[in-house]
Amino acid sequence: MSNTLQKYLPDRAVEPCFELIKTYGVHLKIVNHRVTRHGDYRRMPDGLHLITVNASLNKYRFLITLVHEIAHLVAFETYGRRIKPHGEEWKRTFQHLMVPFIRPEVFPNQLLPIIASHFKNPKASSSTDARLSIALKAFDAEERSNSYVYELPHGSIFRLYNGRLFKKGDKKIKRYECVELSTGRMYLFQPNAEVELVRDKPMEPPF
Repeated sequence: MSNTLQKYLPDRAVEPCFELIKTYGVHLKIVNHRVTRHGDYRRMPDGLHLITVNASLNKYRFLITLVHEIAHLVAFETYGRRIKPHGEEWKRTFQHLMVPFIRPEVFPNQLLPIIASHFKNPKASSSTDARLSIALKAFDAEERSNSYVYELPHGSIFRLYNGRLFKKGDKKIKRYECVELSTGRMYLFQPNAEVELVRDKPMEPPF
């Protein structure tokens, strides 16, 4: 397991993560890319603690995701199964487990202040913290081919991974209002949502 973790984690995080996995009896499964999640935790009917993490994540996001899921296990075992999945008990547990990793031996200097800020009140997903998500994306191995919603011109048309088309509208506090072209329904998008630009401005009506 330690040798496997070396492929996916920062060097100085391998042994501490291996110890967490052993301590809490985690069965770690590294899986193919999933669009809707980076990782998950499930307690199986036989009592096995199964954690899955996407193999496609860069080593810093892999570390955060792995500790995120271990924090679910520890919080449920400590406080009981009735707590909210991303409630205060989980947040405190996640913060406690991440503290040993928030150091320059593990994370690059440009990430440290952003990560420290995030862990003052960790979100249910690192992707919902736009600043952190964009900073982590800079370390992805593959060059980004899509655009972030915040980069698109107002009124532009974009496509999601599932083919649905939207028109970008106004920013409301932290998210953007975007209308789905096929239904006319309004949706809110995180600024760091990755989408495919179809047209950078709406079509002009015919004369």
